[in-house]
This record gives sequence, C-alpha cells and structure tokens, in this order.
Amino acid sequence: MEGLSPVITIRAAKAAKKMRTMIEKDPTTYSLLTYLWVFGLAAWGGVINFVQRIKTEQARPHNFMEFIGEIMTSAFAGLVTFYLCEAGGIDQLYTAVMVGITGHMGTRGIYLLEKMVQSRLGV
Repeated sequence: MEGLSPVITIRAAKAAKKMRTMIEKDPTTYSLLTYLWVFGLAAWGGVINFVQRIKTEQARPHNFMEFIGEIMTSAFAGLVTFYLCEAGGIDQLYTAVMVGITGHMGTRGIYLLEKMVQSRLGV
C-alpha cells in the first residue's frame, strides 16, 4: 500500500477486519456446542416458566403439548436473542444471561424483541 496516506490504510484495515468479523458470525459457522447451550439455557428458562404457571394454575400440569410449545417458544426467543447479542458484540456472559431471561419470558420475550425491531425500523 505504498503511496497511500496512513488514514486510508487504517480505514482499509478496519474495513477488512469488519468483513472478517461479519463472515465469522455467519449462523452456519457456530459450533453445535454453541447451539446446544443456547437451546438448553433458553429451554430451561421455558421449563421454569411452565412450572411457575402450573403453581399459579395458569397451566395444566399434564398437558404435554403445552409444555412442548413452551419449550419451543423459549428456544426460539433465546436463539433470536443470541443472534442479536452476537450482532451487537455483547460479552458471552451477558449473552447467556439474556438468553436465559428471554427463554423464561417466552412469548413475552418475543413480543419485546418484536417491539425493539419495530422501533429500530420506524414501523
């Protein structure tokens, strides 16, 4: 890069680094272990939410489909949260906390994520 100013060289290096980071954060490049901990943590939050709903008589204890629905909703909310945290460059420990919380929140977490996206897009 002979003959280029130091500012252009630095900008080019930063742009190249950003491109490498974007490629590294492709959803297909995360390991199975990463997806397992995200799913497990979010699903565990869903289990806790379901147990609390049984205790307050908002859910029936022997309704298997309701339980599975809670787990799948929680896993989806956790996965979306994980992707948002990764895109934002948030520390992994904070990411784990947020994945667990949105997993526990289930549909409420999805609703809040939806509102956040709508406000960002101005919808």
